[in-house]
Amino acid sequence: MSYKFLGQILSLVRARRPLVHQITNYVTVNACANATLAIGASPIMAHAPEEMEEMVSLAQALLLNIGTPDENSYKAMLLAGRAANTRNIPVLLDPVGAGATAYRTKISENLLHELRIAVVRGNQSEIRALLRLSSETRGVDSVTDQADFSAVAATAARKFNCVVAATGEVDYISDGKKCLAIYNQHALLQKVTGTGCMCTALAACCVAAAPQQPLEAACTGVAISGLAGEIAAAKIAPALGTGSFHTELMNAFAEMNPGTLQEKTRLKWV
Repeated sequence: MSYKFLGQILSLVRARRPLVHQITNYVTVNACANATLAIGASPIMAHAPEEMEEMVSLAQALLLNIGTPDENSYKAMLLAGRAANTRNIPVLLDPVGAGATAYRTKISENLLHELRIAVVRGNQSEIRALLRLSSETRGVDSVTDQADFSAVAATAARKFNCVVAATGEVDYISDGKKCLAIYNQHALLQKVTGTGCMCTALAACCVAAAPQQPLEAACTGVAISGLAGEIAAAKIAPALGTGSFHTELMNAFAEMNPGTLQEKTRLKWV
């Protein structure tokens, strides 16, 4: 089966340079903005509730990331999400740490209930938590084993009526009917803060460029993230650490081309 959509959607990002409005956390905001620029899109990181409606009207996608939640950011997310829904601008949700605390879980559930979400991208513990499945979440890292997460992703997609990307050792992206598995990954991605958030940002760039293909677009963003991790790890000497890896990761985002993405992504329908 052809996976030409990978290269096609990356090309669309570069050609259209979509504006992606990201209400994200203060830990990874800089990394997400730079990843967005590196892949060829444009970031806006506004978070004041007072300007949400105006700001969203300029964007081609909205990303909501609950990594550092509080009532002000939650209010901004609701205002922005409703404005995006009114304008048919796709909304992506990154439920960072869902399952770690009741507060985070409730915010994620409320956003899913109140807004029309196009894509949810979370690690596999977070997706399980949103389904109220038994799972342990520590910080923002998944500590569950590799169960049948294709079924988990598909179940979540049907429940929330959106595309769900459950990322981990193997990434599963489903719209509830179809499911793609991506096998590009590197252990160093777990050693740098913000790689999950950057993955969601890349997915948002792709969905912004190809809003009629949310499954394929989310898959493209996740694939870029994993493949860039492999490329970055291969470029650093064994004696170098995570700082060098982070630099090469950004370089890999910027240098990713459609041919390399299509050729080196290990992907299949499951």
